[in-house]
Amino acid sequence: MDSRHLVHRAAQASYQAPPGWSDVATGYRRWTVVGEGSGSVHTGFGICELEPGGMVPAHVHSFEESFHVLDGSAIIETSDGSYRVGPGDYGLIPVGVPHAWRVDASADSVVRWAEMQGPQPRSRTGEDTFLVPPLPKHDPIPVDVRDPRTRGLGTISPAHMDPTKQSQDLLAVSASMRTALLVYSGITVKMMVDSDLGAQLTSMFMVQYEPEGVAGAHDHPFEETYLILEGAVEASFDGERHVLQPGDVAWAGVGCVHSFKNVGDGRVRWLETQAPQPPPRHSYRFARDWDYLREQLATHAEGSMP
Repeated sequence: MDSRHLVHRAAQASYQAPPGWSDVATGYRRWTVVGEGSGSVHTGFGICELEPGGMVPAHVHSFEESFHVLDGSAIIETSDGSYRVGPGDYGLIPVGVPHAWRVDASADSVVRWAEMQGPQPRSRTGEDTFLVPPLPKHDPIPVDVRDPRTRGLGTISPAHMDPTKQSQDLLAVSASMRTALLVYSGITVKMMVDSDLGAQLTSMFMVQYEPEGVAGAHDHPFEETYLILEGAVEASFDGERHVLQPGDVAWAGVGCVHSFKNVGDGRVRWLETQAPQPPPRHSYRFARDWDYLREQLATHAEGSMP
């Protein structure tokens, strides 16, 4: 496909049981938004659903996976133990690490989570998810992100995006640079899954725009995906303008020039992912900087004419 971007509306969501390994799961469905058939080469992104009493058996992936719970409550089992996760909880599943999902039969709602995979799963060359023996059973515990023994898990809420509430006493996570907010031009960014959490291939973070928030035209040497959670944002992808609202998902490929502007009355907030991880330098290429150079060169050339 020629386009280097995608926009999928919440109303277009189509949840289906993935083919192959998931045949042994119960009550599990996935809306695959970004993958091999979408023009992406690095990203696998989707929204998963698991019904009360449902389960996804123990398995491993040949890719790195991260998740962010949107609604409901589930139990995720890992080699470190069993954790009860709910809205705002997130985590990293490294390559080759066994994990399983289940929902109590007594739960009163479906659990939904956003799922990021990188490198992109390769359905065209065969399965790269493998079923493994069941994990040892443990009583599930809540995600306690203040406990230094908690690895690969975290939690975030809209309150954590408030720049006025960033003291150690108010933070919901241990005091490390991973808790710090990046604030500029009416934009607030908080990292979630990154190298500090142990990720090697992908990143996941929360973005919030105040009513005046604007990000000028730019592109990257990696792919980005955006799941809108709150508010309305005008997004431009290679000159095409879209107003994105809660539940909408957009994707920008390498070299896609994109920009964002809050067009609602309140804040706009979205979950964002990147694959592969950004390089240490030159991860942003802002059009205005190179337009400025072009103008300066033209001015100097005119001034040198006889």
